[in-house]
Parts: sequence; structure tokens; C-alpha cells
Amino acid sequence: MTPQLQQAIKLLQLSNQELGEFVEQELEQNPLLERDESETDPAIGSGSDASGPQANGTDDHVPLSDGTAAPVDKIDPFETPSPFDTPAIAAESEPAFDGEAADTWNASEGADGSGDHDRTGDAENWQTRNSSTNYGDDLPGLEQTLGQEITLREHLMQQLMVDIADPIERMIGRYLIDLLEPSGYLLADLDEAAALLGCPIDRIEATLLRLQRFDPPGIFARSLSECLAIQLAERDRLDPAMRRLVENLPMLANRESAALMRLCGVDAEDFSGMVAEIRALNPKPGLAFDGAVAQPIVPDILLRGSPLTGWAVELNADTLPRVLVNTRYYSKVSRAVTDKTHKEYLTERFQSANWLVKSLHQRANTILRVATEIVRQQEGFFARGVTSLRPLILRDIAEAIGMHESTVSRVTTNKYMTTPRGIFELKYFFTSSIPAANGGDSHSAEAVRFRIKGLIDAEQPTDVLSDDKIVEILHQGGIDIARRTVAKYREAMRIPSSVLRRRDKSLRI
Repeated sequence: MTPQLQQAIKLLQLSNQELGEFVEQELEQNPLLERDESETDPAIGSGSDASGPQANGTDDHVPLSDGTAAPVDKIDPFETPSPFDTPAIAAESEPAFDGEAADTWNASEGADGSGDHDRTGDAENWQTRNSSTNYGDDLPGLEQTLGQEITLREHLMQQLMVDIADPIERMIGRYLIDLLEPSGYLLADLDEAAALLGCPIDRIEATLLRLQRFDPPGIFARSLSECLAIQLAERDRLDPAMRRLVENLPMLANRESAALMRLCGVDAEDFSGMVAEIRALNPKPGLAFDGAVAQPIVPDILLRGSPLTGWAVELNADTLPRVLVNTRYYSKVSRAVTDKTHKEYLTERFQSANWLVKSLHQRANTILRVATEIVRQQEGFFARGVTSLRPLILRDIAEAIGMHESTVSRVTTNKYMTTPRGIFELKYFFTSSIPAANGGDSHSAEAVRFRIKGLIDAEQPTDVLSDDKIVEILHQGGIDIARRTVAKYREAMRIPSSVLRRRDKSLRI
């Protein structure tokens, strides 16, 4: 493949934000490229109807489902406005001070001035006579006043310097702080730490006990049981019954409620309250610090309209980079350049700029065609919800629009579409099929998972559905599915088995 073709393929699998970063690099490297500041977007045009363009993509009109035709703008990426048409902006000169202000300055502070008044004679306590204002060296700069989140290590080091005065214990504390996991657990071997620091293991363990009293509660724990026990002790709730419960967390995970009640010596009501207390604790206290800021999803494609008026698909112009080729600058420079090397460089930059503009235009059209066909194929989902999601594979879209399957795969990678039902990745609309029990149309796996979750959410405490019962209900609804498939979907949704759900519902925990 040629480098230009490799670049075009690379652009297809980039999101709009990633594409913007790539275009910024090209703008820095290519003097013949410039940013398009116009409001209209030549790469997007006016969007595409949900019935979808034809495979050739060369007609002036796109046939719609009702037989009419929608116009499609023809874009010539090589027709670019000239930047030399913009009139130059004259620099504004700095306004001079009037005579009255100057007289006020000289009269109040002498010819040189002491710095206690400004140039109009009003007291502002500034210290220099230049155009910039100095508020004093003792005040922090603006960048120093911005709020910064404290890290877990900084939070613990501050407590270490206040609560522990012994230099040896401080050194041990610093070492243990550096061994902490991001979750707040201490998984290192204390024997190795004692050997490395050259101190008795008893001194390490004594320091660790002091560190475990630091904030946040549960920090420096070596297991989940110890983490929960530290937090319960902080709340003065670590009585013998609660300690036995914390020491037998695997039994609690397996919903062995009856055995735990006998072990702890409590009745069902007290046991339910104890479990509620444990659920209110933080199993990973360290994650309250150093948390990565969640980045919002910026959609690449916008879907507007309704089933009655029709769906309109368009690219998100706010995030789509737009560039132009400065042909006038190229013509002017190419006439002045005589050196062969410079001419070759200029020609290569001109071809590269033209190819980038063409690739961006082709990328936009390709994404629109793929997204439009997805909307057409999954129109039932947008109109009625996830239960109407159809089975769909990449080959279906590729055959419908006359593209290769790998191209469709690249287009649907890391691309998001905002719809009246929310923001979805394009990959979401591709699901495997489950055959129908009566020989009709197959069902989408995602729709079947949604149906299973709905059945489990609606079950009663006295009538918990087993996997076999769910299979029977789905068969009655025309879905031919095996029991192991139901179990696989249930586990993927992190739904416990019917036995565990029955125990939970019986104790209301």
C-alpha cells in the first residue's frame, strides 16, 4: 500500500478528537495547510438520510425509501478560499495620558514619583511606574492558587510527620507508605521489609499498627477482613459477633446465612443489620485519592429526528477538524523558488496537503454511509427500544453499502453516536443472533440478555426463577436458547444463581 493509502486507512479508525490531534500535527508540519474558520463544514455537508446512500456514492441524489431523492452536496476539496482576501488589521497604538493626569502625578509625587499613586493620581498602592501592576512578591501567583487534589501519599505523609515523632518509626512509615497499593492495601512481605531496613520485625509491626489508625479508615490493611475490621473498630462496632462475621467473609459471599447466624449467635434481624453495616464500609479506601478524572464521551455522530419524521444522521461538526489548502500561497512561492530541492519539497507538501483534505472528505462520507446504514438496519431499536434490536454483523453493513468488511470494522471502532435513547458506541449495534423457536426471524443476543434481566428483576421472593424456568419462559416467547447460554448471560451481568438469590430475598439483605 502507498503511504497515502495507509494514511487514509489510519484516519478511518480515529475518533474525531484523535483526528483533531493528528490534524494539528499536520498544520505544524505543512505550511500549505491552514485551518478552515468558516461556519460551514465542507467535509460534512448537510448530513445523510437514514435510508442510506448507495454503494457507489457518486450520484448527485440519494434515493430514499419512498422513491424520492435527497440532494447531496458535491464538494471540491481543492477549491479553497484565499487567506490573502482578509484585510490586514492595523495595530492600535497605546493611548497617551492626558495632561491633567500627568500634572496630577508630578504634583503629588514629584517628577519621578514614589510609586504610591497611579498615573491618574488615585491611590492604588502599586510599586512601579511601568504599565504592569505589581501586587507584591508575598502573594502567590494565579497558577499557585488553583486547586489541586492531594495524593494518597501526600495525605499519609502529612499524618506521619504529625503523629509519629520517633525518627526510626518515621523512616519505617515512609517505607511502608511507598509500598502501598493504589487501593490502600499493604501486600508487601514485612519480613523482607525488616531485613532491608535492618530492624526487628516487631518494630515494623508496631509501626504498622500506628499507621493503620491513619485516615482514611482501613488504610494499610493486609486483607479485606482486616480492612473491614479496622473500619468497624473506628466506629466502635467490632464486637465478638461482628468479628466472627468479618473473619468468615467467604461464607457471607456464598450466602450461607443460617450457618453464619449460628456462628455469630444472632437472630435473622440482627444478622441483617450486621450485613448492612458491612455493606456500608469501603473495601478499597485508597481509591478515594489519586482517582482519574472521568472523561466525558464526545459523540462523533449525531442522530436526530423521530420514527414519524425520519432520522437524520450527521457528523459532529464541533469536534471535526477542518483544513484548507492555501493554493494562492503555493502559487506565489512556487514561482519564486528556483532551487530544485526546494521545489521538490514544495511539491511534496502540496500533494500531502491535497491528499489530507481529500482523505478527510472521504472519511466523513464513509462514516456517514456506515452510520446511516446502521440506523436503517436498527430502526426498531431507535423506535421501540432494546427489545427490538436486530442481529447484525459487519458483513451485513459491508454488503449493503458496497464496502469491504475491514473498512466497516475500522469505521465502527472508537466511534460514538448520540441518539434519543443515549450515547452508544457503533460496535454496540452489532450483536450475534439467537434462533427463533418457531422458525421465524432470529433474535439479537443483546435483546435476549435484556429479557433475562427483566425476568429476574420482576421475580418474587417466593418464586425465584431457575435457569431452567427462564429457558422455558423464553421458549414460550419464541426464543430457542440453551440453559448454558442463559447461565452465561446471567453471569456476564453479574447476577447470582437462583439459590443465592432465594437466600438474599428470604433474609431481605
